[in-house]
Amino acid sequence: AALEAAQKGKSDMVMAGVTVNEDRLAVMDFSDSYATGIQVVIVKEGSDVTMDNLGEKMIGAQRGTTGYIYASDSIENGGYGEDHVNAYNNGATAIRALINGQVDAVIIDDAPAQAFVNANPELDLLEGEWVIEHYAIGCDKGNTQLVEAINGALKELIEDGTVQQIIDKYITA
Repeated sequence: AALEAAQKGKSDMVMAGVTVNEDRLAVMDFSDSYATGIQVVIVKEGSDVTMDNLGEKMIGAQRGTTGYIYASDSIENGGYGEDHVNAYNNGATAIRALINGQVDAVIIDDAPAQAFVNANPELDLLEGEWVIEHYAIGCDKGNTQLVEAINGALKELIEDGTVQQIIDKYITA
């Protein structure tokens, strides 16, 4: 809904962990990246799930996230297909489904993944990154003046450390 609001002029921009990808670039313009997001895979301890056989398993992901979008995409597009992915309203619900055996793995951002694994000793992280993403601020396609203004402000805020302070404080589990 936030992405659509910026595309339809209901808001000037959308920000908060918005991933830049090809589909979004087709309908929106983006600022320079201000952070990198890493998606990882959580499994139950002792699981036989690996990055290589993930597509043969049942995966949980938060509805509407890029983890869900990428994983549920067709095999031809690099995904595993909708029949291999269950969508949940939030990460905690997906983790509960994993613990209860309803899914074999959960794809989620690294920060919440670390917290979920730390809080649940029966869970493990698969080694490696599933996807690396770049976060940026999205604007209506063609609004170059706003994108340039945002980039100018971002540059200053990155250089003086403000962006990192915000990330450290708010982009946690």
